[in-house]
Formats: sequence, structure tokens, C-alpha cells
Amino acid sequence: MSKKHSHYDVIIIGAGPAGYASAIRCAQLGLTTACIDSWRNKKGQSRLGGSHLNTGGLATMTLLESAKIYHQFNQEIAKHGIHVDAISMDLPVMIQRKDKIIDEIGLKMADLFAHHKIDHIQAKARLLNARQVEVTALDTQAYSILNAEHIILATGSSPIKLPCATVDNEFIIDSITALNLQEVPKKLAIIGAGAVGLELASIWNRLGAETILLEAQENFLSLLDQQISREAYRIYCQQGLDLRLGARVVSAKKINRKVTVDYQDQEGNHTLRVDKLIVACGRKPNSENLAAPEADLLLDENGYVHVDENFRTNLPGVYAVGDLTLIGPMLAHKGMEEGLFVAELIAGMHNPLNYDNLPCVIYTEPEIAWVGQTEQALHAAGEAIKIGIFPLSATVRALAMGKTEGMIKIIAHAGNDKILGVHIIGTQASELIAEAVLAMEFSASSEDLARTIHARPTLSEAVHDAALALKQRALHLPPGK
Repeated sequence: MSKKHSHYDVIIIGAGPAGYASAIRCAQLGLTTACIDSWRNKKGQSRLGGSHLNTGGLATMTLLESAKIYHQFNQEIAKHGIHVDAISMDLPVMIQRKDKIIDEIGLKMADLFAHHKIDHIQAKARLLNARQVEVTALDTQAYSILNAEHIILATGSSPIKLPCATVDNEFIIDSITALNLQEVPKKLAIIGAGAVGLELASIWNRLGAETILLEAQENFLSLLDQQISREAYRIYCQQGLDLRLGARVVSAKKINRKVTVDYQDQEGNHTLRVDKLIVACGRKPNSENLAAPEADLLLDENGYVHVDENFRTNLPGVYAVGDLTLIGPMLAHKGMEEGLFVAELIAGMHNPLNYDNLPCVIYTEPEIAWVGQTEQALHAAGEAIKIGIFPLSATVRALAMGKTEGMIKIIAHAGNDKILGVHIIGTQASELIAEAVLAMEFSASSEDLARTIHARPTLSEAVHDAALALKQRALHLPPGK
């Protein structure tokens, strides 16, 4: 535990994306800043980045890259006229590569903290009142009290536990353990077919596991544009994922070194026997023991911290950002922007956040990315809209890459042509969506996109072509397609 002061302008509890970003911005604005975090890596070393870096999105994406290469060599490389014999996989080395990359990023974050003179305190923290934080050392349990003019709560979230499937992290595992398996299970089931479940399925399916997803909802990815979710369902099933919708797990038990899963759907009761079961059915805020009872921090019945539109809690000078609040979805980049917003608010600046143009991504292959409103939501609201769709199969760069699955869909207002939503399923969708976010942030019309020159050949041409298709002017599709 390393601290240089007992009093700070700002103390931040949590060093995930929201806490890390707010600490950097506070320091940039000349505020004396401490960031308290208790995360340790597998070696017991202090690391910044929280669950997003160490066990979440970045870790998942890194392992997926290895899985994609392995799958490509096994299934697709021959199409390029390249023949490789005796392909083998060393899963522990894959995991080590992931851990090494995560470690490098964490160390770079620590260097930035040092550069900005931020005190990184590796300890447990608890809010005592509006101006004080209790800090407890992880090893010695020695504690001290730090004072601050402002306190930012940014402790993130963790996987939800299911009473019907108790995690033992040997046979019934959570999403954290699922990124550290030392051998590929022959048969794998995942409870939950949301973003986390699908991302994990994309890894283990490509590495050779027979993968079954049990999703309680009847509709697949119900929050997405329905046309995109239907296309995603078709592609994932074609890839070999066994997606079972309306499947409500009743119980899961370890029996004879296997997991027996009982579930119900419209057709009745079913039983599965698998080697591993991953529980990936959502996340909950890390608010337990975040504040002493006498602090009177206001939480809701689900543990979310109550905040106003400026992320102020009921305690003066105390803020909460990221996954701790019900404002917006649990996304790393959303948390980062909120951390920046609060840092600037403390320094007397006010730069509002625009959640209407918040991009969302599911890191499967192909990726799914979207911003703005869906077709079904706009129809429900009675909006007059027009739609342009362009398939990646008609994009020359996608053809050259052999990545032709998916489409780009642009929705614009029928009257003023303002872009209302952009929905993408396809390779590098997470990169392509940035253009759409920027266009919508500046209230662009589909005509603006159609008249913007795009380099050729690129994947981003498909965005241009979708804007042209909206006006029945697509250059690379026959009329009416």
C-alpha cells in the first residue's frame, strides 16, 4: 500500500475503465488524486484495468484472436492455396499469450499513473462518509483513513450467480475461469446467449468444443435490430453453435466428473450432460461493502448506486460512475466517458454526454456493432423512416478477405434524411461503427454519407454503399436487391 498524502482533492475507488479514466483526467486538471484498487493478477501482483482488462472484454478479445487463427488454419487456409500439415494447438500457451498482453497493458497504465503523479493504492477501500475513505491493506489488514474533497465510486461489476447452477470453477464455471481453461472441453454448455455468452462461445467453438447455448428468452438478442439479430442467429448456427432459445435452466449438478443440466422449454423437460458449464447470464454492480452502513449511501434493491444526471450520489461530493449505476448499459467506453465527465465537473467544467450516440459491440466473429435506434423501435414510435442495406458479399475488400458474411443497415428519417440508426454485422464491425457514430454526433444525413468519398477497396465502402442504397443509387448491387 503506497500513499503519499492523507488528504487529496479526489479519491477514486476502483481502477477499471471508469476509475482509470477519471484518475488520469483529474490529474491532468491539476487535482491531487489517489486511486484505490484491490485487483491482483494470477501471480499476486497489483494490476490496474479492473475486470474489463483482466477478465472481461480485452481478455476475451485477445483469446478470440488466437482462436480465429487456429480455426482459419484448420478450415479456411486451403482456399488461399496454402497447405499446412499437422496443425496442433497448445492451449496453455494461448492463455499465457493472453495473460502477457494483459500484463503489458496493465504495466503501461501504471506508468501513466506514475507520469501523472497519481497515487495508486493497492488495498480494499470503503466509503466512511462524504469526505473519508477507509483503506485496508490486503496482506497485513492494517488500515488507515484518507480524506478527500471529492470521492468517485467506480468499482464496476461482477458475474451474476445462479442458485440453480452453483459455480465451483472446476466443472460449473464463471466467465472469468472460462478464459483460463487449460484444455478444450469436448462438450460445453453456456447459460446465457447475450454478449458475454456469445463471445465465449465464439472462442471455444473455434477451438473445437461442441458448444450449446441455453438462453431463457424466446427471442435471440432482443435488444438489437431484429434484422441483424436474425442474420446473427443464422450465421452462428451455420458456424456450429447450438442455440436453444426459451431454455430455462432448472438445475445443474456435478455427477461423475460431468455436469448434468436440466432445463425446460416449450417442448418440455430436457437433460444435458456436458464436460463444462459456463454461467454467463449477466452482471451485478460491485456495491457490497462499498460503503459503511453509517455513510447512508443510497442504493436500490439490486445494489445499484442512486445518482442524478450528473452522477452525484445522495452524499455531497460523492459520485458514482460506470457499472455501479443504472444510467446506460454496462460498457467500458461508457464508463470511461462518465469518469471523464465527473473529473471535469469537479474542475468546474460541464461537457454533457450523448447516450443517444453510444456505440455497442459484441466481439464475436463476425462482430456486431450498432448505434442509435432500431427499425422496430422507430416503427413502434410511429416515425416515418427509410432504410438502406448493403451486404458485405458485394464489397470487394470483404471478398478479397474471404469475410463476406453480414451487412450494413442505415436507417434515416423519411422527411429530413437525418441518420437515426446504423446496425452492422460483419468482420471489423467494431471499427466500421465509428464512422456512423461520428456522423450521427454531427447530425449528418444519409446524403452526407453518400457524398463522402471513401477509399477503395476498403470495408468502409460498404457504409458508403448502404447510404447510396437508401436512395436507390447503389453502385454495386442490381436494382431492387
